[in-house]
Amino acid sequence: MTQNTQPAHTWIAHLHGQLDGLERALLQADAPAVERASAAVQATLKAAPSTLALRGADAEALQSAAQRFAQLRAATLRAAALNDRALGSLLPDHLQKPTYQQLGKVGAARYQRP
Repeated sequence: MTQNTQPAHTWIAHLHGQLDGLERALLQADAPAVERASAAVQATLKAAPSTLALRGADAEALQSAAQRFAQLRAATLRAAALNDRALGSLLPDHLQKPTYQQLGKVGAARYQRP
């Protein structure tokens, strides 16, 4: 099977460009750049053309972009989790969330036996 290296629709090419930027930022472990690149990808996705405009060769290019986006999203989530873990090691109080601690106390009082 021959893959089309040049997507017919310019939006798909733009999406691949934004995904390239996100991948570079992730590889460089540059958190502010990852945030900017992620916002750029989200903006590009919001500007997606209608599905009727994406036909034929565009479908394969779009599927490739979707797979790449899913992989980069997973990498972004792993990086965020690692960041939270490192932050928790350095600042243990940072990970405490008092909002959720209060919810447990309220529910416990409701189910006490007389």
